[in-house]
Amino acid sequence: MILINGKVHTMAGVTWQNGYVRTAGEKICAVGAMEELSDRQRAGEEKEEEVIDARGGWILPGLIDAHCHVGISEEKWGTAGEDCNETTNPVTPHIRAADAISPLDPAFHDAISAGITSLMTGPGSSNVVGGQSVFMKVQGRNLDRMIVKEPAAMKVAFGENPKMNYGQKDKMPASRMAIAGMLREELFKAECYREKKERGNIAPGEEDFRMECWLPALRREIPLKAHAHRADDILTAIRIAKEFDVKLTLDHCTEGHLIADDIAESGFPAIVGPELTSRSKIEIKNMSFKTAGVLERAGVKTAIMTDHPVSLIQYLPICAGLSVKYGLSEEGGLRAITIHAAQICGVEDRVGSLEPGKDADIAVFSGNPMEVFTRTLYTIVDGKIVYRKGERNC
Repeated sequence: MILINGKVHTMAGVTWQNGYVRTAGEKICAVGAMEELSDRQRAGEEKEEEVIDARGGWILPGLIDAHCHVGISEEKWGTAGEDCNETTNPVTPHIRAADAISPLDPAFHDAISAGITSLMTGPGSSNVVGGQSVFMKVQGRNLDRMIVKEPAAMKVAFGENPKMNYGQKDKMPASRMAIAGMLREELFKAECYREKKERGNIAPGEEDFRMECWLPALRREIPLKAHAHRADDILTAIRIAKEFDVKLTLDHCTEGHLIADDIAESGFPAIVGPELTSRSKIEIKNMSFKTAGVLERAGVKTAIMTDHPVSLIQYLPICAGLSVKYGLSEEGGLRAITIHAAQICGVEDRVGSLEPGKDADIAVFSGNPMEVFTRTLYTIVDGKIVYRKGERNC
């Protein structure tokens, strides 16, 4: 397949005002300027390949939502389709989002029609430790074939949600102190377990299943995915991550603009949002679309999220556009839903930019996807067209 005559935003440092992208099977094999192609290549005759003429539209890597609950908080199904939180125990590191995701959730189709080709979905924030998230493609029926990385993160949460969920049941945690204490205790146990295992003091067959789930995080293979809205909760998450020398992503980061320099100093990235929603609880009273721009100017690597179904996933590019309206650079807006999202999720070797060798996940738009009147013309996942304007073949 070859896509021609488009403004190609590679998100790898190069933009071709009139460029092409060629795929071979499931991978990108070439990207460049139209002037590099012969007439036969432009017509797809040289390699007998399908030609997509973007007609001046924008060609980008498939968009990425770095934090949502697609597939586990299913639309339309109410309690029957709600598997986001295991609210019977505040510490559940051993549960996996992959075991609850339904690829038949209509939100996957909505994502495809918006040019979104991959996402991070996982447990919610009712628990101090919620379980393991998964990074996946949006097209398919068999989840195991859609997974890019699993586990991709360990979900932890600070603030109102775990405090209110368990405090109202007269259980820990009923305070922010208890949330931090319980997380430290869990990490301490996991670190002791890791040391014993590395010394050979745990015999085969005597492994602790719950502790095994922490090893990828303790080895810095995946981050703690920290739900934190308030400035003090953000700083607590940073404090604990540094104590145990683990990777961390600051998800929501609602008051991040109030402590942007501190976040920048920590070196941890932020996944900002959802801001296309109401201020439904006290800890998001300072929610603003300006947060991403303030963080960008401070030097924080930033992605934008929908937290679907809190904000609907198809509005991801619009959320990025509103952040641009309130101060995020235009390039930063595009990066927040492509390469920065991929880097923060630890999958930049596969997705997030248009480069030879990467997955052929491509979105073609009539113009800037962050503008409300822009239409998705084509969505391509693993080298296959799964959406084209006017059809519903995803």
